[in-house]
Amino acid sequence: MARPLCVHSFNQPLHVVIMQFLSFRPFVLVCTLILAGNSQAQDQVGQATRWQYSADQLRPFWRGDVVEQESVLFVRGSESDEARGSVLFPIREIVSVRSSSGDITYQQGVDYRFVPGTREIVIPVGSRVVTTPPSALRRPAKSQRHQLTHRDGNGEILFGAKLEYHQMQTHVTYRKADTAWPVSMPSFDPASLPKTLQKLRDRRAVSIVLLGDSISTGCNASGWGGGAPFQPAYQDLFAEHLRRHFQSDVELTNLSVGGQSTPWGITMIDQVTACQPDLVILAFGMNDSAGRSAEEFGENTATMINNTRAQCPNAEFILISPMLGNRDWVRLNHDVFPQYRDQLASLCEPGIALADLTSVWGEFMKRKKDSDLTGNGVNHPNDFGHRVYAQVLSALLVE
Repeated sequence: MARPLCVHSFNQPLHVVIMQFLSFRPFVLVCTLILAGNSQAQDQVGQATRWQYSADQLRPFWRGDVVEQESVLFVRGSESDEARGSVLFPIREIVSVRSSSGDITYQQGVDYRFVPGTREIVIPVGSRVVTTPPSALRRPAKSQRHQLTHRDGNGEILFGAKLEYHQMQTHVTYRKADTAWPVSMPSFDPASLPKTLQKLRDRRAVSIVLLGDSISTGCNASGWGGGAPFQPAYQDLFAEHLRRHFQSDVELTNLSVGGQSTPWGITMIDQVTACQPDLVILAFGMNDSAGRSAEEFGENTATMINNTRAQCPNAEFILISPMLGNRDWVRLNHDVFPQYRDQLASLCEPGIALADLTSVWGEFMKRKKDSDLTGNGVNHPNDFGHRVYAQVLSALLVE
């Protein structure tokens, strides 16, 4: 059976200027040339802030000396107050602080300051860095399309439909003063996904199928939202990293649909197997958490694996245990996420690997605020979060 074409979802808009001369009068010609010049200048600005593949951005944040473009939302008490935010690791040196779109670079000592060896960055009054009062992160009860009641009963959490949080966040690249990271992270093991790894090493075509919920559709990555720097979602970052690292043809088919959970996933297996996948990524849990037990979640995942292998016996799997959502949202049951992770871990064997984002986010929330990392305010990652997803997946296959 022929494989379907790779489904790419970089969501990067094409800037095409179509000039149609209606006459050759000098005035019209001059105006046309001016418009063309302005368009070229806008294109140059756009290219300067447009995402480009870099292996450094896909290097696991827990390894190495530098953390690339970690997101921080700086919160201030009032217009006359300094704003503060924290990064994951103690800072030895800040390489850059930039707007989330990448078009503004801020100046140390003027726009921000920090004490080496600490994780906190301070934004003084008058800085160009975007700062946000806590009130801007809330909305009145029943004033939004999605009711996101705050746990303290004081209105609702601001819902970010596209890039609302992205535009309030700032990207910090820095060198670590301390590299300690207490969470057990995925590491390269050639016996974990041996068939996929061998095909990649042999530079043979690899078919990857992703089945998941709205996180896996790419929600709230800047590319998905149509804003600078137009970074792709985690699955496209992962596939591109494999292509570049192995110089292999990697086809990605994304069957994910927002709002879905594991029972729906079972109904999609015929579409998964139609792609003749070498690697299947199953990425559920966020929507299951509204009321599904860990046991049922594990059984549904096992059914998806078994039904896929009944038709594609050589298929291998990565099981993603999801990020944690905002603890201030009353509808999320946070207790079930570690249980889901444990269910997925119990299914692992040669050919089935775990990408544990749940434990990663648990440690994130000890060091940062949810608003630093969220894409929509409640249960989607931002650009940095999508890169972390891709880094964890890549660590399983890239040595």
